[in-house]
Amino acid sequence: METQKIWSKFNNELYFFILKKVKNKDVANDIFQNTFLKIHENVSSLKKEEKTRAWIFQIARNEIFNHFRKESMYVEKVDTVREVPFQKYEDICCFDKFISDLPEIYRLVIELIYIKGRRQKEVAKELEISLENVKARIKRAKDILKKKFNECCKYEFDENGKLIGDSNCSICSKE
Repeated sequence: METQKIWSKFNNELYFFILKKVKNKDVANDIFQNTFLKIHENVSSLKKEEKTRAWIFQIARNEIFNHFRKESMYVEKVDTVREVPFQKYEDICCFDKFISDLPEIYRLVIELIYIKGRRQKEVAKELEISLENVKARIKRAKDILKKKFNECCKYEFDENGKLIGDSNCSICSKE
């Protein structure tokens, strides 16, 4: 099949497929252009004409994947120097106490990620555990902290799980 026939038969469907995945017209146009360039360069490798649609959509998926991989590499390089500002935690009643009271496996993960600003993948590698295990420990630690903040300090949580309101702490009011 010739590139022109592929273009006339699939261009709209392919473009909107890409646009739906990347949600940005400029990026979709770039990926669409790269996809058709690869189709044109490799059209001779297409063995069965009835597989054309699957073949071109696989090329598009690969181009989309490459775009996001390159984008994440750029974001990682920018983010490597990020530091979570500790000041946003300082004003939370009993924060230090509750963090230090966490079981060691949860406390370490929370400190590395949320206080020192490390990435979950880095923490998994450093602690020699899986990324899924890091995520599970974060969730369990957050559940413990939420319960303590609610019971002791009477904080409430919004629909996103963020602390809201002022403290009415049984520990701090004694001090």
